[in-house]
Order: sequence, then C-alpha cells, then structure tokens
Amino acid sequence: MDTGIRVKFSKRIKQLRVEYNYTQQELSELADIEYKHIQRLESKKPCDVKLSTLEKLVKAFKISISTLLRF
Repeated sequence: MDTGIRVKFSKRIKQLRVEYNYTQQELSELADIEYKHIQRLESKKPCDVKLSTLEKLVKAFKISISTLLRF
C-alpha cells in the first residue's frame, strides 16, 4: 500500500468531505475548484496540490491548515 503524502492527503480530503456531508460537486463549488480536480485529489493516484488549492479547501471546510493536514 502506498503511504506517500499525496495518498494520505487524498484520504484526508475524502474523510473531511464525508464528515461535512459534502458531495464532490458541493465541495468543488464551495472551494471554487473544478469538480474534476476534486476527483483527481481523491483518486487512488492523486495529483500534486498547489498552495492556492490548500487555501481554498481550508476556507471551504472552515478549518485551519494544520487541521487540514492532520493525517
């Protein structure tokens, strides 16, 4: 099993999304991130993440960056 940071982050995004009861579409709208990008972030082979994306996710979930990166 791959335990790289991208995979851990992918699982964290999905975990938070489920906790907040958001669909991928709802999260994409709240974060102003393309739906397909949310799908790629949560995939088994996730893409790299930009700092601007992290900032958008933090605002969408209304959490701190340290909470977002707690995996």
